[in-house]
Amino acid sequence: MRPLPHEFYLKPTQDVARSLLGCLLVHHAGDETLVARLVETEAYLAQEDPGCHAARGRTERNSPMFGPPGTLYVYLIYGMHLCMNIVTQPEGVPEAVLLRAAEPLRGIDAMRANRGRKPLKDLCSGPAKLAQAFGVTLEHNRWDITRGRLFIAPAIEPPERIAVTTRIGLSEGCGEDLPLRYLLPQSPWLSRRPEADAPVHYEGR
Repeated sequence: MRPLPHEFYLKPTQDVARSLLGCLLVHHAGDETLVARLVETEAYLAQEDPGCHAARGRTERNSPMFGPPGTLYVYLIYGMHLCMNIVTQPEGVPEAVLLRAAEPLRGIDAMRANRGRKPLKDLCSGPAKLAQAFGVTLEHNRWDITRGRLFIAPAIEPPERIAVTTRIGLSEGCGEDLPLRYLLPQSPWLSRRPEADAPVHYEGR
């Protein structure tokens, strides 16, 4: 398994979010190798996206978003949970893709130990769960995801069909109505299925 190159993350951020579906998140952590197939992502844009962390300008917290493509942006939410994002676009353009959910494939016992949970569906079915299952900490913030022990490898079998819908977990007025969430519609590993009244657009067969 080889990491996706920097060039992969230079495509439009929405396209990166689509293309990451089916790809493999890999972490060589000590003697363990953790692998999971990405099934859900969200795009965050530099322009006209109030949900983006850089919407109000550069800060110490969001400064990794202004880095080169393929930079890992790890941040703390609610003072206790971590989320993983991959920076896209050329350096200086603050856009990123949030890794929301994945299907556990390898290193499941290590994921269970990291999560303190046994049910398989509870290991990576949410952005904070995914980061915790993979042993990601704030020390991984600013890592280059295209090299090293933590990386994303190409999909073995690209998905035939994806769904595009609105993002979730955002406060009102923070771009919750933007269709920037991408997922594999039949996957049982999603963080949450689209709401009944949410617009959903399907791409592929």
